[in-house]
Amino acid sequence: MPEGDTVYRTATKLRDALQGKELTRCDVRVPKFATVDLTGCVVDEVLSRGKHLFIRVGGASIHSHLKMDGAWLIGGQIRRVPEHKIRILLHTSDSRAAGVDLGVLEFLQRDRDMEAVAHLGPDLLGEDWEPRVARANLVADPERPLAEALLDQRVMAGVGNVYANELCFVTGYLPTAAVGDVKDPLRMVQRARDMLWLNRSRINRTTTGDTRSGRDLWVYGRRGKPCRRCGTPIASDSSGDRVSYWCPVCQR
Repeated sequence: MPEGDTVYRTATKLRDALQGKELTRCDVRVPKFATVDLTGCVVDEVLSRGKHLFIRVGGASIHSHLKMDGAWLIGGQIRRVPEHKIRILLHTSDSRAAGVDLGVLEFLQRDRDMEAVAHLGPDLLGEDWEPRVARANLVADPERPLAEALLDQRVMAGVGNVYANELCFVTGYLPTAAVGDVKDPLRMVQRARDMLWLNRSRINRTTTGDTRSGRDLWVYGRRGKPCRRCGTPIASDSSGDRVSYWCPVCQR
């Protein structure tokens, strides 16, 4: 699933392609909104909130969530996907954008669109980021498994499974450790912010500081490979909703 940094970059490329321009085509391929046509309206704003995207056009707001497989493609990228995967097409005089396999696509009233994300915690890449609020949200249930809490968008918006596993490693806790065992939860949420912020403009995400393929992550996707710190084989568990990765020695 795309994480907060990916959605942030998606908003940036949509902003570059559409913002301030009049739509010359608006083709919606979701039955509930198939009759909506914003052709002739100007795209005023594109913004992200956690893993959610909003394209504000006239009195409407196009709300999308990428979920597991969704993407927004620009220009020539659109030719690479089959037509049946496209959920929406937006054209201007000099650009094209397509929403592909979007997990959520709906049209909201522009002045009420933020109600759709009112349940989210502070946005790790947003102007509303407030680490002390995120900390309070994180420790609200001390018995909760740490990785599960980090993935809860009501705690803080933007962490996905890659960052949840990497955060557990760099702070030295098992994904299954109780939140109450974390000695410095404020430092943990600030570390989450740092990770996403440093990767917000990178295509090649890294948590190790090395963007080279195979060296970019500490534990995620590295089952059986040696820990970068101690050499112990990385363990994993796929029995739950998400796959967890950890070092049996470096994490407690």
